[in-house]
Amino acid sequence: MSRHVLFIFLLLALAPLVCGDAPADGDAVKEKTPGGNGTKRLGAKRYDEVCYATTHNAMSNSDEGWLLPNQTHGLTRQLSDGIRAFMLDVHDKEGKPYLCHSRFFLGSRPLKAGLAELTAYLKKNPREVLTIIFESYVRPKALEGAFRESGLLPYAHSQRKGKPWPRLAEMVASGRRLVVFTDRGGGELPWLHRVWDFCWETHFSARRREDLACAKNRGSSKNSLFIFNHFLTRPVASTKLADEVNHNPFLKKRVEECRKASGRLPNFITVDFYERGDAIEVVDELNGIR
Repeated sequence: MSRHVLFIFLLLALAPLVCGDAPADGDAVKEKTPGGNGTKRLGAKRYDEVCYATTHNAMSNSDEGWLLPNQTHGLTRQLSDGIRAFMLDVHDKEGKPYLCHSRFFLGSRPLKAGLAELTAYLKKNPREVLTIIFESYVRPKALEGAFRESGLLPYAHSQRKGKPWPRLAEMVASGRRLVVFTDRGGGELPWLHRVWDFCWETHFSARRREDLACAKNRGSSKNSLFIFNHFLTRPVASTKLADEVNHNPFLKKRVEECRKASGRLPNFITVDFYERGDAIEVVDELNGIR
């Protein structure tokens, strides 16, 4: 055997030890994605059996120059960091739907532009499932137009009230990997769901840590989806307030207390300034992937 042939054999023999085994599919990599839900393990669970890291007033962020923001980063960065559900406020501006938190001078952008970021993410990540929870001040047809123009409409799942939610793997197979809720105008379009027909929540107006309780606010506790509001507003959101509540052991303890009190998995762990603290880590623990 020549030296060259022997050298090639040695390289082939040692390659697995140096490089390691390649994953059989993308799922092994996805297992390590913080906040991600595109794994085989979670794919076997129904949509309402999974926990999602959620941003409160997700559109309002300091990176893009919004005043009095609730978040630091924009939607694309939130997605890459592991956020999988977004609370979005939408208002009318000259007949067009805009993302806006109560006053346009605080910041705004066309809704279709924000939705286009979610479209791009879903195209690049074919196993991930996302959720939008709208506080809406526009007509459903205006929302539909923005969804169509942004390319997001084909991803929208339609859920009949009282029917079991599909498993994540079924949503992936169908391509309908986006669930949309709204507080106004829901039900007029099959994919635009009335949030309180499917969800219930804890109170959202806490000013101090002591105000964060497990008592039900809106929605029936018989609904299968639990919105766990976990943020302080005094009088507005701030990184300082987020630092008071976003970290373990406080966050994890409250999650467990409310889970025990309600007998339900918190599905949407909703926070301000998500990158400050342990929200995504807690979500991964609840999903059994950490």
